Amino acid sequence: MEVRATYKYAKISPFKAREITREIQGLPVSAALDVVAYSPKKAAALINKTLKSAVANAENNANLKVDGLVVKEAIVGEGPTMKRMMARARGSGSRILKRSSHIRIVLTDEIKIETRETRKAAQKAARKKAGEPKAQDGSAHEKTEKPAKHGKKKAKK
Repeated sequence: MEVRATYKYAKISPFKAREITREIQGLPVSAALDVVAYSPKKAAALINKTLKSAVANAENNANLKVDGLVVKEAIVGEGPTMKRMMARARGSGSRILKRSSHIRIVLTDEIKIETRETRKAAQKAARKKAGEPKAQDGSAHEKTEKPAKHGKKKAKK
């Protein structure tokens, strides 16, 4: 079952907030809360608030346990932009864009957490099933020479 929480009109640039959401996507909720709690960025505090809200929604509205929840989506969309003016030299002015964001976090209890080991085991099983020979020198395919580049050579000084 999916549970979501949304924080609209957060006063932070979406570019700055996406930095944190990329880190927590796909993590269990406990690990995501740790990542967000120890990050020094302003966006981390806003995302922490939204994540805790999603966990509360899961517990109270959907009767889910926090232990099995995983962050399925952590999306930061662009909100409205306030346009301001800053006075510049010789009577001119320049624009200041005060950006805002909409933060949406979706939690689910249906996703299996895929680790590096399980992914490698699945690839190995698929390779074995296909009958592909095991690589001896570290690569599955033979190395081929690249064609020479045509063009002028730079003169040495």
